[in-house]
Amino acid sequence: MSHSGINIFFEGSNFVRLLHGLLVSAEIAFVAIILGAILGIILGALRTTKSRIVRFILRIYLEFFRIVPTVVLLFLFYYILPKNFNLNLSAEVVATLVFALWMAAEMSDIVRSGLISVPKHQTDAGKAIGLNPVQLFRYITLPQSLKLMIPATINLTSRVIKTTSLLLLISVMDVINVGQQIIEANQQQYQNGAFWVYGLIFILYFILCYPLSLWEKHMARKEAAIQNG
Repeated sequence: MSHSGINIFFEGSNFVRLLHGLLVSAEIAFVAIILGAILGIILGALRTTKSRIVRFILRIYLEFFRIVPTVVLLFLFYYILPKNFNLNLSAEVVATLVFALWMAAEMSDIVRSGLISVPKHQTDAGKAIGLNPVQLFRYITLPQSLKLMIPATINLTSRVIKTTSLLLLISVMDVINVGQQIIEANQQQYQNGAFWVYGLIFILYFILCYPLSLWEKHMARKEAAIQNG
């Protein structure tokens, strides 16, 4: 048992390093999700305006972040743009920026879809009782659309968390990068170390994402119960 693969976690501070790497991944995901959600809500509301120019620009923004692979965005923002604009940004800042902008783009579409799904007679009723546009948004449009936005937002949040596994490509010391270093440093002593390290990483990501899955299922059951009376 002295060379059992699971013992790789007890060599030095390997287990603590993995947990710290997970914390880095979670922090980047959390900040990006918060910033992206706030920006996405604003952009989503703007996408429902009557201005064709605004809607066109925001549509291009959405399609850019939807079509271009995340790995390409990371390389673009980390290796190319800083060099061309003489910017000195850390890998963590670049990663947070990329994920926040991606989150905002996808969130804007969720918000737009939710807002335009509100039946017209609901807003007409609000106008009839004298509500102004801000009051219409606060008391009618937003509450009615939230039930459609929340499940999609939970799903998007889970996708952002899982996609942080690409952070090793720009040298962020995330849980994947740390795990790879541990495997390489102990590969002679623990030939099956990769199985245990990546197995633990799988469990750690599962712990982060599974509560979101449970929440999404809970919301779906709650909505179904409301519809069924």
